[in-house]
Amino acid sequence: MSGALLVAGTASDAGKSVVTAGICRWLVRQGVRVAPFKAQNMSLNSFVTADGAEIGRAQAMQAAAARVEPEAAMNPVLLKPGGDGRSQVVLLGRPVAEVGALDYRERKPLLLEQALACLADLRRRFDVVVCEGAGSPAEVNLRDRDIANMGLATAAGLPVVVVGDIDRGGVFASLYGTLALLSAEDQRHVAGWLVNRFRGDVRLLQPGLEMLERLTSRPVLGVLPMLSGLHLDAEDSLDLDRAADRGAVGTPGPYGAEVLRVAVVRLPRLSNFTDLDALAQEPGVLVRWASRPEEVADADLVVLPGTRATVADLAWLRERGLAGAVVERARSGLPVLGVCGGFQMLGRLITDTVESRAGEVPGLGLLPARVAFAREKTLGRPVGEAYGERVEAYEIHHGVVAVEGGEPFLDGCRAGSVWGTTWHGALENDGFRRAFLRDVARLANRAFTPAPDTCFATAREARLDRLGDLVEEHADTDALWRIVEEGLPAVAPPFVPPGAP
Repeated sequence: MSGALLVAGTASDAGKSVVTAGICRWLVRQGVRVAPFKAQNMSLNSFVTADGAEIGRAQAMQAAAARVEPEAAMNPVLLKPGGDGRSQVVLLGRPVAEVGALDYRERKPLLLEQALACLADLRRRFDVVVCEGAGSPAEVNLRDRDIANMGLATAAGLPVVVVGDIDRGGVFASLYGTLALLSAEDQRHVAGWLVNRFRGDVRLLQPGLEMLERLTSRPVLGVLPMLSGLHLDAEDSLDLDRAADRGAVGTPGPYGAEVLRVAVVRLPRLSNFTDLDALAQEPGVLVRWASRPEEVADADLVVLPGTRATVADLAWLRERGLAGAVVERARSGLPVLGVCGGFQMLGRLITDTVESRAGEVPGLGLLPARVAFAREKTLGRPVGEAYGERVEAYEIHHGVVAVEGGEPFLDGCRAGSVWGTTWHGALENDGFRRAFLRDVARLANRAFTPAPDTCFATAREARLDRLGDLVEEHADTDALWRIVEEGLPAVAPPFVPPGAP
């Protein structure tokens, strides 16, 4: 078996995903064959692998950091929350059930077996597997059926590094408290600490770092500084709370005379909002999230993104007055783009006896299309052409769209200033994105010109390199390597009371 390590965190969004990606990039630059792994992921941002399996988008990003092709084994269990307190369970890349929280608990022993089998398979094929936890390992109410944190660590014999977010405050209490709420068996797996998102002079932290090491008998393996403007395939909308304006940080000014303002409707159950990252990377494109009619009124382009609950989010759109605002601007000839669930909303009629079971629901009527929800999920990596440019994308949807007119647009259609497609990731294709933005600028009467040399893939690769640099320059990589190579210590560190209740 190869070496392995679990990156846990004191809370959701503590930085586990980016730290895992950073360790993967640091290791691969050392010539190590490395793979990411997350046993269980709850996320509405997902990705389709080359063989048609659905996994968490963060694991696809981590695979890119490791310079390997993403695969289902890297995220064997994916939970996609719905609109009724239930989640779709995706096992080894395929949906297998819709469950509530209590139902799901009963399935966990079998899911742990699947996760351990996938982890063992990756460890046979790679030199190192860097695992990512979920939420916090100290969620004592969930420990007896845990498959992603200490349950995985104890079953697979993994050393654990715990990441704490100092930007939120209380990092020392969070790290110490996490350890103190673990059982003696679980505590044995905790190998050290990483402090994440620090701003300022690290010497100011030294007394606290020394006290943490003294109280826990475990080393601080690094203090990682805050990196702004990364936006690397986040797992949930917590990322949106931190950066409401995804184009504001580090993006150059416009290449042409004017900026282009994009308003993305922040649906309650939005999914795959990473579709907009490529727009935010464009010089002069300002991407903002909108939840009120006045926030879309002055935009040059309004985007209805993907959603896990099309009918419920369409009702929300109507309740908030956003549906009327979108229809009004479209009828005035101003650009609107719908992606996947957003495309379904723009059609004439939605027939859903699967997801919401609402039956027939009228759409916004802006595109000549009808949608019928199928029980089987469509998963694919389509290739096509638009504006004379090649487009590679991926698709994840239950809604099957029947186009009844308009101009062809990828797999969907266009009618006047309104476009719709089920394809995610299309805007990451540079030539297509520039041509689309030129058309949007023309319709919006903006003197906006896309920069001719913006390459989204190059920008993403540079961001992944920044994560590798973060680990290499600010973490004790010698100590990290020893933890990976040696695993659990022969003698367990002292127990920190009170332990698990």
